[in-house]
Amino acid sequence: MKISTLLSCITLLIVSCSTCQNQSTSKNAAKAIDYAKTISSNNLKENLYTFSSDDFEGRKTGEPGQKKASEFIKNHYIALGIPSPIAEGDYFQEIPASFFNGEATNGSENVLAYIKGSEKPDEVVIISAHLDHIGISKDGDVNNGADDDGSGTVAIIEIAKAFKTALDKGDGPKRSVLFLHVTGEEIGLYGSRYYADVDPVFPLENTVANLNIDMIGRVDSKHENQRNYLYLIGSDKLSKELHNISENVNKKYFNMKFDYTYNEDNDPNRFYYRSDHYNFAKNNIPVIFYFNGTHADYHKPTDTPDKIEYDVLETRTRLIFHTAWELANRDERIKLD
Repeated sequence: MKISTLLSCITLLIVSCSTCQNQSTSKNAAKAIDYAKTISSNNLKENLYTFSSDDFEGRKTGEPGQKKASEFIKNHYIALGIPSPIAEGDYFQEIPASFFNGEATNGSENVLAYIKGSEKPDEVVIISAHLDHIGISKDGDVNNGADDDGSGTVAIIEIAKAFKTALDKGDGPKRSVLFLHVTGEEIGLYGSRYYADVDPVFPLENTVANLNIDMIGRVDSKHENQRNYLYLIGSDKLSKELHNISENVNKKYFNMKFDYTYNEDNDPNRFYYRSDHYNFAKNNIPVIFYFNGTHADYHKPTDTPDKIEYDVLETRTRLIFHTAWELANRDERIKLD
């Protein structure tokens, strides 16, 4: 009888713990949905119309328009009450002109803000996008870069706002989340290389993953009849667990079509090597590169904010937030293969 009673108690305890864990997971998912809803197409549109306006002169690395873009981003984080990990009030990771090998006559800067983790603050999830573009054409036309990569820039600001809303309501992430706006992408991935190779504000060995956003505001010709899609690149290169988490988040909340065409090892476009995530991947940090594909306005003055599909941008931004939320809040850090 004693053994039978003991076994019954153990069984009850296991079931009870499992039920509590399931309830906790469900509650956490419900909260994530609420916070994701703070990401709105209206805010994305308002910010992008400013960020990709002629006033920013095409955001060429080191030039006044790019400096203005950095200030725009910094001021958003100040207004949101999200601090910098560098020093109080100092959101700029300064990069000297000499680092750019003549590609930029002036120095430039990455813009960093973060939310400190509540339980594992030394582990960090990095969400990145590049703030620069290609400047003004010889004929005087401004290359506004609304999709490339204004879309990624404003997406990160909205994701950061969602995490800050969670923090203010007592639901801050377990791990730290770094919002990294890098410079010099268009001339050689310089900003992300500086962060990864010269001055990683958070040690690379403590970096859980990098979610990199580069062009997510448009629909390419392949998907004109299925707008609810996104190209993913790199998700399974270093961690199949990351890939599976990404897939599960999508199936749970969005059921978006993930297109892995550009993820193939023999992809002639070699996009895996052509955006800022690569400087993390080369350091054995799992990455996902989110991308809508190219279009006729790529690197042209016609890449303007009126051509962005803001409902699509909203959905994609919420997807990336949910993925970051999962990575930042799961019990165990994702593992490398």
